[in-house]
Amino acid sequence: MRILCIHSDYIEIEPKEKAIAQAEEIEKVKKRIEDCLVVFTAVEQEDERGIEKRAFEEIKKVAEQIKAEKIVLYPFVHLTSNPAQPKKALEILKALEKELAKSFFTYRAPFGWYKAFEIRCKGHALAELSREVKSVKEEKIEEVPEALKEEERVKSFWYILTPEGELIEASKFDFSGHENLEKFFRYEHAKSRTLDKAPPHVKLMKELAIAGNEEGSDLGNMKYFPKGRLIKSLLEELVTREAIKFGASEVETPVMYSAEHAALESYLNRFPARQYFVESGDKRFFLRFAACFGQFLMASKAVISYKHLPLRLYELTRYSFRREKSGELAGLRRLRAFTMPDMHTFCKDFEQAKEEFAKQFKLCMHVLEKIGLSKDDYECAIRFTKEFWENHSDFVKKIVREFGKPVLIEMWSFRYAYFDPKFEFNFIDALDKASALSTVQIDHENAKRFGITFVDEQGKEKHPYILHCSPSGAIERCIYALLEKAWMQKEKGKAPCLPLWLCPVHVRLCPVNDSFLEDCERLARFFEEQGIRVDIDDRNESVERKIRDAEHEWIPYIVVFGERERKTGKLSVRVRKERSISQMSKEELAEDIKKQIAKYPFRQLSLPKKLTQRAVFTH
Repeated sequence: MRILCIHSDYIEIEPKEKAIAQAEEIEKVKKRIEDCLVVFTAVEQEDERGIEKRAFEEIKKVAEQIKAEKIVLYPFVHLTSNPAQPKKALEILKALEKELAKSFFTYRAPFGWYKAFEIRCKGHALAELSREVKSVKEEKIEEVPEALKEEERVKSFWYILTPEGELIEASKFDFSGHENLEKFFRYEHAKSRTLDKAPPHVKLMKELAIAGNEEGSDLGNMKYFPKGRLIKSLLEELVTREAIKFGASEVETPVMYSAEHAALESYLNRFPARQYFVESGDKRFFLRFAACFGQFLMASKAVISYKHLPLRLYELTRYSFRREKSGELAGLRRLRAFTMPDMHTFCKDFEQAKEEFAKQFKLCMHVLEKIGLSKDDYECAIRFTKEFWENHSDFVKKIVREFGKPVLIEMWSFRYAYFDPKFEFNFIDALDKASALSTVQIDHENAKRFGITFVDEQGKEKHPYILHCSPSGAIERCIYALLEKAWMQKEKGKAPCLPLWLCPVHVRLCPVNDSFLEDCERLARFFEEQGIRVDIDDRNESVERKIRDAEHEWIPYIVVFGERERKTGKLSVRVRKERSISQMSKEELAEDIKKQIAKYPFRQLSLPKKLTQRAVFTH
């Protein structure tokens, strides 16, 4: 937005005729305002709603300097060669008028009209001033938490810690046989998160109709089609189930918090991530980036004894929000709105916190294994201060020994945020980029910040240590990892596939022609009664086309049903994972599938059973 401020003895404005079709409907009346600040204004294409607040601040500064009490807002498109569309320009001008009217007598000249005007400038040193006001862009002007600034200043020392307890400078470590660990180290050491091309899973998530970017929202906010929603919901249920089994109490907390709350505002500055801020009336709020805020406020009101510790609270945050840089956003890998399983554990002392840290390390491995990611699929990083290593090296060595693989160590010169130590399991994708999945951190600050206390054995109030744990990492990132893993399987000549329990359809029935459709419907009912997701390709297509399309959708079991199957009762089953065709009864097929998915959550597919009845979702 460009503005030209003229401190005037008067301005006299007379609307003559409409200049554009979108001109305001007004009464054509001459208007004279005396002793005023005239603000000629041009809204530009890149300006967004919200810019009116920055423009208001600039105009207010000028008005206060010259002691003006009256403002005349004059739309003047000729100040720019890059004007906004009329509708958008008028919306922003009206918003600016509303802001100005809170502090000044304000008159806005008609928008979209040819106007005759006469103005007399006062002619002093500050009587003529121009300004260029920019929208708040994430890459230019943004609120950066203090922890992010500190992270830029902290010095990191990189090592590899072996299961045998040897600490070796990462640059001198022999990575033979540990190629992914080397890729992980190179990625972390470079500290560059920007992508120059889309990772392969982006193509897969579109081809499989899992998810897509929502153009009607902010970047990094995804839409999930029925199959994607099924996959996501199953993962959510599995992680929640495992957290509760581990001993967590499930809670639910708000998604939005006051930016003026002392403890919350302080914590915002200590978390190394960028936030979304929103306004409601005259109050300012931020969208949560994790479940910390709600759970900490809840714990601060609880009556807690040392006998209750460790106390674990868990929430599946759909959604958490972080304003990641646009160049770092790619598919499901890094988002601005994501689903984070978030558990916080309150411990009576540091020794109990370390014990819980070790237990949750194992919990995270267990959860990833259940999801379909083995220890071969990810690398571990443990990060801490030099002081922590000096005092607790035996503790770290024990964890790495039990992990059974060399681990990347980042040793900090000082603690830049609220945690020390932390670990993450990081997936290395097809582009050699690392993405954190599970993580646990020991928090030294927030119990005191939020007033969380417990009563110890002597009846004294103390602040607990807090562990932050996401047993799986963001749910969306788990899908990303599974798709990237499948892509890399394909590159090795294997059939790309999802874990069976996550496949939207377990069995696809392909009748040879319409005369076998009723047989397939009966067969489908049988599989459904067994807790198996099944659909029927009833399209008027060749068997070859049906098989090809089913393979394109990664259907794990494809059954072609014809005269032979009707007579023998035996099914010819194409097994995707093994790339084989097996002869088996419907009972044998059902038993095989049930055995593989028995210990996992189950949901029905929320799509019509017959393919001809399904809408096609596009990106």
